[in-house]
Amino acid sequence: MNEHPEQRFWEIDFLRGLAIIMMIVFHLLYDLTYFGGRNLNLHSGFWLYFGRATATIFIFLVGASLTLSFSRSMKIRNPEQKLYLKYLKRGLKILSWGLIITLTTWIFLRGGFVLFGILHLIGISIILAYPFLKLRYWNLLLGIVIVSLGIYLKNFTFGFHWLVWLGFMPDHFCTVDYFPIFPWFGVVLIGVFFGNLLYPDYTRKFDLWDLYNFDFIGVFCLLGRHSLVIYLIHQPILIILLYLLGSADVGLFVP
Repeated sequence: MNEHPEQRFWEIDFLRGLAIIMMIVFHLLYDLTYFGGRNLNLHSGFWLYFGRATATIFIFLVGASLTLSFSRSMKIRNPEQKLYLKYLKRGLKILSWGLIITLTTWIFLRGGFVLFGILHLIGISIILAYPFLKLRYWNLLLGIVIVSLGIYLKNFTFGFHWLVWLGFMPDHFCTVDYFPIFPWFGVVLIGVFFGNLLYPDYTRKFDLWDLYNFDFIGVFCLLGRHSLVIYLIHQPILIILLYLLGSADVGLFVP
């Protein structure tokens, strides 16, 4: 059992690291298709579900990690007002990175630029999820409802843009990264539910061998602990490498 607030749960870092590797693989294939002209089908079959599974792991772990952070803070008796400000600042910081990605993709891509991508979602979710962190089974129910509504909304398009962040997709909407509140905030809440269920009071409720010191596991955990930095830098690195290898057309970056 893990009872010390300063300790980490290796399995959470490992899963996040695994999702990072999956993300890099998927984005490499996406870049080969978008910038390199390769005819890879990423919108159906195995790769479609691979991409969705990658995003689901990331977003689910956002919710689970929030419960760990909250229960650890409760153990060391941080005032709740101070805690809310902590999550507000963290959410705004990640949202700010999302807005930088919006600006960058608008400059270089124009068509298909990121209006509300995964960092926008995570930033907003960290702020919105705070009132739900103490709830238990309600998070599972609400999460399922939000996911179901989001899946339903995907069947329609709308004649306005101002609710695109919620999941009301406009006519002829095109973007390279889209993670609206419906359904994806539901995945966050489901993560909150399982975080509270499996790690109450910052204590692992099940037995698990400590594999952190295994080299293979440790590498994934290291990646998981630095997931935001890797997310921010991996795409420029992939695109530059593809260009240097002659597999990307630099002309596609010119507006």
